[in-house]
Amino acid sequence: MMKNIIPENPPFKLLNILYKKEFILLMVLLSIIFINSNVTPYFLDLYNLIDSTFLFSEKAIIALSMTFVIIARQIDLSVASIIAVSSCVLGYTTSVGMDTYLVISFTLLSGTMCGAFNGFIITRFAIPSIIVTIGTMSLFRGLAYSFLEDQYYNKFPKFVVSLGSDYLFGYIPYAFLTFIILSIIFAFILHKTIIGKRIYSIGNNPESAQYTGIQVDKYTFVLFTLNGLFSAIAAIFLSGRLSSVRPNIAFGWELEIITMVVLGGVYIYGGSGSILGVVISIFILGMLSFGLGLINVPGVGIIIFTGLLLILSIGFPSFIKYFRSKNE
Repeated sequence: MMKNIIPENPPFKLLNILYKKEFILLMVLLSIIFINSNVTPYFLDLYNLIDSTFLFSEKAIIALSMTFVIIARQIDLSVASIIAVSSCVLGYTTSVGMDTYLVISFTLLSGTMCGAFNGFIITRFAIPSIIVTIGTMSLFRGLAYSFLEDQYYNKFPKFVVSLGSDYLFGYIPYAFLTFIILSIIFAFILHKTIIGKRIYSIGNNPESAQYTGIQVDKYTFVLFTLNGLFSAIAAIFLSGRLSSVRPNIAFGWELEIITMVVLGGVYIYGGSGSILGVVISIFILGMLSFGLGLINVPGVGIIIFTGLLLILSIGFPSFIKYFRSKNE
């Protein structure tokens, strides 16, 4: 009597690769590069491409920690306001003559404390993160306005200015290099460690994760604290690059950062997503903004494109589900 043999691996299907989020995102990125390179001859210029990373590197750094937050079924709308607070602390500590290491330490501490405040309110009082961070978005931005009013800071340590505007070996911006290194670290943590598995478990079902022994509140608190820290890191790079801090600095960035994450295939309701997808989506938005800027599309147009991409990225799982059902 013959026994049915079950293959160890499922049969290869080309459609399984074609429907992969990362593959689709890669095709979109290549299409944007192809179109932009044919629309303007300045797009593929090496120095222009290098300089274009300044458009998204600070946002991309926060997008990495935001990926963890969203996978864990949370959201943080206060990151841009934390940048404003941290930048004010950076400018103030510089203006009173503190040493560079103290300036950077206090800046990082301020962002970390803002993130920890979010995490504490969310976990201690069981308030949805979207409500808490909408409130702290206004709170932190208001602190920046009350601190600076109509003034601004334009003096920073040389080290901070160098971090924000200089290049390693004359080619790689420090902010972009930091983003690449952090991407590798975050990818390893999320996809290769028990920490990443627990974050996915929390995002899939927080109650079940709690019953299996995962300290959901502890992870939530740490993730929001980490988000605050990375917002402060971005504030250092951004302030150094602009050489100026005003209370409206990074205004509206929270939308772009969340778009980077969700467009990258991270499910808005948590539980799924990858760092690779987020990294590709960051380059998609960066190259799109760079190309539109080269052909003199106004900033309003770029904002409209960002909004459309956010809508499409949120509906992406439904679109894929629909097309797959048609081919099965």
